[in-house]
Amino acid sequence: MLGVTLKTDETDRYLDLDILPDLVQQKFEASDIHELIQKSEFKHFFVFDENILDAVNSYKSSVENGVASAIENRIGERRDSQVKCKIVEDQLTALLTVTTGYAGKLPTINSLLKELDKTGVKRGISTKRLKHLVEQCEQAPPGETFEAIVAKGLPPRVGKSSKLKPLVQNALERILKPQTLGSTRVDMRNLGAIICVQKGAELLRRMPPGEGRKGFTVGGETIKAKPGEWLKFRPGDGTVISDSDENLLLADIAGMPKFKDQKMWVDDIFICKGVNVGSGNVDYDGSVLVNGDVTEKMEINATGDVTINGFVESASINAGGDIIITEGAMGKVNDSATVYSSSLTAKGNVHIQHGQGLDIICSGNVTVGRQLAYSRINCGGKVTVGAVDKPNGNIFACNIKCQDAVSAGTLGAVSGSNLSVDFSDGFNTLLERKDTLDELLKKIRQNNTRHFERMNIINSKLIPQDMQDRVDEAKQLFENESQLLQWLENKAQEMHKSKEQYQTDIQLMANKRVYPGVVVKLNNRTWRAEREYDRTKICFHGHQWHFEPLT
Repeated sequence: MLGVTLKTDETDRYLDLDILPDLVQQKFEASDIHELIQKSEFKHFFVFDENILDAVNSYKSSVENGVASAIENRIGERRDSQVKCKIVEDQLTALLTVTTGYAGKLPTINSLLKELDKTGVKRGISTKRLKHLVEQCEQAPPGETFEAIVAKGLPPRVGKSSKLKPLVQNALERILKPQTLGSTRVDMRNLGAIICVQKGAELLRRMPPGEGRKGFTVGGETIKAKPGEWLKFRPGDGTVISDSDENLLLADIAGMPKFKDQKMWVDDIFICKGVNVGSGNVDYDGSVLVNGDVTEKMEINATGDVTINGFVESASINAGGDIIITEGAMGKVNDSATVYSSSLTAKGNVHIQHGQGLDIICSGNVTVGRQLAYSRINCGGKVTVGAVDKPNGNIFACNIKCQDAVSAGTLGAVSGSNLSVDFSDGFNTLLERKDTLDELLKKIRQNNTRHFERMNIINSKLIPQDMQDRVDEAKQLFENESQLLQWLENKAQEMHKSKEQYQTDIQLMANKRVYPGVVVKLNNRTWRAEREYDRTKICFHGHQWHFEPLT
């Protein structure tokens, strides 16, 4: 613009505007000066708007009065980027706030580090975050502000609580983990000695809690860690805490040890060489160990585990714990598959090596070593046929009701005999509980809302002194109700997650193949194998059963 010049002073820090009225050929306003600056090399300078307005007014006055002297005004300056560091109250986080400058110095990693050091930030600094902040400033227009966390301390971690370490295995664990021969071979016949401990044997040790992990602040100070808590150590039936070591649990009687749900106890054990007509039926308050066979029409009833190192034929076994049959079990079934001559009923798990014609009812899992056929299962857990780590056994011609995955090598048979798996019972039980909880939650919500409104009215009134005790009591009741409501809200969320998890867990897993005649069901959602499939998984999601080949 003729007659109007932009230049920096001798220090190259300030921007000056020179106007020569005699040379100016057209009228201009402050906006024209701003536009001139934006088109020039000085567009990133900080501009003094009032000074530009003063210069324009001075020019207009000079023109009106016929004054030709030059007009000089300082209208801008370079401004370096502003950096502020803030340490959050917990001393675990440091924030940098950077406002980009106007044609001035941009922050560098070194300058930011100096600012952090000046504020007292010594540890947990992220050079990667500093670099990113510098890059943002280089690309941003003048005056833009960035805030970023550039240093983090390490919060202390509470030590893990003490844990209970069993020094002996449950019988079922030993059965499912055959003993090793040498370093490479496993002897499937040697299932390990069934443990029968003597009085005074070491059963369980309470391990000390963890020390936790120390933390540090961004200022470099160490934060002490809180050690974990000691678990309560209570002896179960047939056990006693050692006199010389309060963290060691010993057997107080000879019997079979059992560790479940963080509790160890020892059952009285009845040992016999077989159950037959000669020995008679067994009815025992404790665990039963049979080192032999259980013959036709015999019965075993025990409040603990029942372990049979032999074969079971058309017998009835009832256990308050696990049922373990190291060989096999067999029974007869009527034509309509409603009456079974061999029944296994347990409140825990059931394990057999192979079986046929069995009626199995248990609260836990069913594991089968090799094969199961022409049987009925109703269990509260999963069904596994074959090795636990990779099931490769066979299951066919069975009717199964369970609440977790069914895994085997082969599902069904070439003959096309039906294998029915129904997951409905457990799901329906969950739905009933969820509906009951939702209904209760709805009523408590309504009551709580009504009471909240009434408490607000009471709080807005002037309470007579003789009524204050009753008001305090009402407030306490309302607070208790609110806590109950929150607890129910949390339980409702847990129940919803349980419902979703149940649908995720139920599945059929075949590590070899699936034959026609396999049917899986969840209420009115059914999948049927109409042909033979190779290794596959049948799972439930999106309210439908899905077939997924295994690679």
